[in-house]
Amino acid sequence: MPTNNASRVLHRKPGSMPEAVIRASGLRVWTGDGREYLDAVSGGAAVSCLGHGNCEVEDAIRRQLAEVSFYHTSFFTSEPAERLAEALIDGAPQGLSRVLFCSGGSEAVEAALKLARQYWVERGELSRSRIISRRQSYHGATLGALSVGGNVKRREIYAPMLFEAHFIGPCYEYRLREAGETSEDYGRRAAAELETAILELGPENVAAFICEPVVGATLGAVPAAPGYLRAIREICDRYGVLLILDEIMCGIGRTGWRYACAQDGVSPDLLTVAKGLGGGFQPIGAVLVGDRIEMALMEGSGELKHGFTYMAHPAACAAGLAVQCYLRDHDLPAAARSRGDELRAALSDALREHPHVGEIRGRGLFLGIELVSDRESKAPFDPRHRVFARFKQAAMERGLLTYPGGGCVDGERGDHVLLAPALTITSQEVAELVERLCLALGDLPFAQFGRARI
Repeated sequence: MPTNNASRVLHRKPGSMPEAVIRASGLRVWTGDGREYLDAVSGGAAVSCLGHGNCEVEDAIRRQLAEVSFYHTSFFTSEPAERLAEALIDGAPQGLSRVLFCSGGSEAVEAALKLARQYWVERGELSRSRIISRRQSYHGATLGALSVGGNVKRREIYAPMLFEAHFIGPCYEYRLREAGETSEDYGRRAAAELETAILELGPENVAAFICEPVVGATLGAVPAAPGYLRAIREICDRYGVLLILDEIMCGIGRTGWRYACAQDGVSPDLLTVAKGLGGGFQPIGAVLVGDRIEMALMEGSGELKHGFTYMAHPAACAAGLAVQCYLRDHDLPAAARSRGDELRAALSDALREHPHVGEIRGRGLFLGIELVSDRESKAPFDPRHRVFARFKQAAMERGLLTYPGGGCVDGERGDHVLLAPALTITSQEVAELVERLCLALGDLPFAQFGRARI
């Protein structure tokens, strides 16, 4: 292993090198310095939905590599690509009938945006190019995905390079529901912002609206308020706008449903998935495509204008198929519901009286904890203290891997912790997770963290 100065990798903190991971099994991770961690965030970003190591998936990858490792999709298809597409469409939201594969979540969003644009071009409505998104969202790291993402810090230095998207407010009930307003009333009010935006831009200019059914990295597992997504679907239909649902982080069983939007009873025109699609065994993402989009392409130019070199990579598709079969055969979405209820209840019991836990939220095994300086007023901490980053370090010192984030209130203020353990987590591991998390919270010097200005 090279020393810090000898490493040729450009690490996330240039000039330093993180400890190397040398082994992982189930929810356990071991590093070169001899430390063992409990992985409460599935490989660091809600990816390893089956946990680390799975003989069935690994064998499927080996068998595929022995047959054919790669061929470009402009020449051939492959059996694992066809079978995985069938598996994804089986039980998918109504109206989704085809799958476009790619290498990850950011690519999936890029492809969905391009498909939306091509759909309108094929229909002859050339003015429809505007994309509406939400503040406090995240849709990926490529320039197109960043353009429609509402994560202030991740966009910041690239802003001059991004195309102009239009942003409406998030659906963030904990902070934005008004006194005396029901959850349903708030959901309708939040959705009405979309109609206002469409009318402001002109319906004839709007191509699509994109949102996460449960917001992941930027807000910390914030689900849509009751009725919100149904109202969004109705507004999109009223003005002919395509609905893109981003389930890259919240999909593939994580929320307790195979597709998160199914819990809300909503079908999108385009749906993006990744992370849990390949479970970390191979890099893969996908866009599930609606009937009317496929029909427009067939009746128009007859070709897909977009493409990536590694789309529908045979080994990646073989891994994805094996992961999806394992999820189905072991009914892991149902396990996510039951274990998620167990984890949420344990967190609620342990943190009910904690003065700096504002809300515990989420669905299934996709949960968030918002940390506040004062529970009554919901006042966030002074962002200069980077409480979220200090919690991450405290948790690691307690042997727990989590996904904290900052700026959930407005892009600058607000601290949260995202939890997304493997869907295979046991009751014993749930108890251990909660114990270690509580110890990490107890290690933080909250009295030193000032309150942010409201």
